[in-house]
Amino acid sequence: MWTNKILSINFIPSDLSGSNPALCILFSNHQNFSVAKPNQTRELPRSIRLVSMALNRLSATASILRRLIHSPRALSSSSAAAVAAADISPSHQSLAETEEDAIITMKGVRISGRPLYLDMQATSPVDPRVLDAMLPFYISRFGNPHSRTHLYGWESEEAVESARAQVAQLVGANPKEIFFTSGATESNNISIKGVLRFYRDKKRHVITTQTEHKCVLDSCRYLQQEGFDVTYLPVRHDGLVDLDQLASAIHPDTGLVSIMAVNNEIGVVQPLEDIGRICKEKGVPFHTDAAQALGKIPIDVDKMGIGLMSLSGHKIYGPKGVGALYVRRRPRIRVEPQMSGGGQERGIRSGTVPTPLVVGFGKACEIAMKEMEYDGRRIAALQERLLKGIRKKLEGVVVNGSVQHRYAGNLNLSFAYVEGESLLMGLKEVAVSSGSACTSASLEPSYVLRALGVDEDMAHTSIRFGIGRFTTEAEIDRAIELTVNQVEKLREMSPLYEMVKEGIDIKSIQWAQH
Repeated sequence: MWTNKILSINFIPSDLSGSNPALCILFSNHQNFSVAKPNQTRELPRSIRLVSMALNRLSATASILRRLIHSPRALSSSSAAAVAAADISPSHQSLAETEEDAIITMKGVRISGRPLYLDMQATSPVDPRVLDAMLPFYISRFGNPHSRTHLYGWESEEAVESARAQVAQLVGANPKEIFFTSGATESNNISIKGVLRFYRDKKRHVITTQTEHKCVLDSCRYLQQEGFDVTYLPVRHDGLVDLDQLASAIHPDTGLVSIMAVNNEIGVVQPLEDIGRICKEKGVPFHTDAAQALGKIPIDVDKMGIGLMSLSGHKIYGPKGVGALYVRRRPRIRVEPQMSGGGQERGIRSGTVPTPLVVGFGKACEIAMKEMEYDGRRIAALQERLLKGIRKKLEGVVVNGSVQHRYAGNLNLSFAYVEGESLLMGLKEVAVSSGSACTSASLEPSYVLRALGVDEDMAHTSIRFGIGRFTTEAEIDRAIELTVNQVEKLREMSPLYEMVKEGIDIKSIQWAQH
């Protein structure tokens, strides 16, 4: 977008006073433009950011002039200078007022500024390059990609197909095998329900694991209500599936094996190539939820023997609300559509394809294709820095899941003798997630950690740190400092920790019930 020649840059006041100005940029193709407030232009090119900063000053100067003009009496030069200083500089505010303005209050929690973001498994920020690719399709190239009679539809269709090719290239697939959906949850539903319902006359059995994402487990339970059989395989203590158990669980009427690539909670990477080989030998389609794997670990659908695969846009620095489903063509796998409509996406997923979101998803995949190796090395170094920094100052810190077979950007730790909910509440300045269900009505520990055989007390203390492309060393160091301080504070109040320091074996104690 920024490669076009800029014809004009216009100042647009949002009200008659001239405050809250906006920036309108007209490009040489007379189609693409962007409107942004000066304090929201971090991702614009440097030259435009400078113009934006100048507009900020212009707005402040206009405010000064209005006060001078409308003053009931003439101001001396020193008074005028004082007015200027008061408007341009924040120094007229007291320190207390400045600090009060910086405090954010939400959900009953007071935070001094925005916290560090270390929850990349929940979602990731949109890469500025992705946003640049999306903007034209919101503003000027807004056509429906299914409109076949005019330019607007043609250029949107071309953009969608280009994005389809970008997604396919990242996973080694044919573009005709990629179908756009609203996200990985929908893709998982289409895969599991769609395959079993299409082959319902011959195949009545599904195999999955106990540590799958909730949408996979719920889809399987839904099929059970329709009379299908489901096998929920246990996992080993490191979170990996036992391949011998998998092979022995496959029956002649097994219609699908669904095992996720990278676990969203503990980051364990399953042996996809081995699982795919077993499924191929048994003649069973292999589906994998790769929402947490796409763009983070290499994926080759042919090499790994994957038949169906669910993908998500917002986990790889793309927009929310878009994902994709990979369905193998040779040998062909058939699915029953779960949504009726206009027959878009070759009948598998009806509904208008959201061109801007799809373009952003495609661009995110293109960037991941180029930068996956670099991102991987950098994230691994940051993870090592975080783990070593915490363990250097704290004892009783356990990594949940396999250390060797895991995605480095997901670090799930349990802190002995500390309640995870209390730790989370104390870490207001760091955006992280807990492995336990602290936000639900149930205080049961995470079902993923329970499947690993983690003790209930340790499962309750788990914290998931998510590291990503834009995480800095300074943020890691600050997270170490805050985590260590809070754990030490909570342990000082823990009678159990006091007993451990005195050499008492807590597990040997027979607790009396009252």
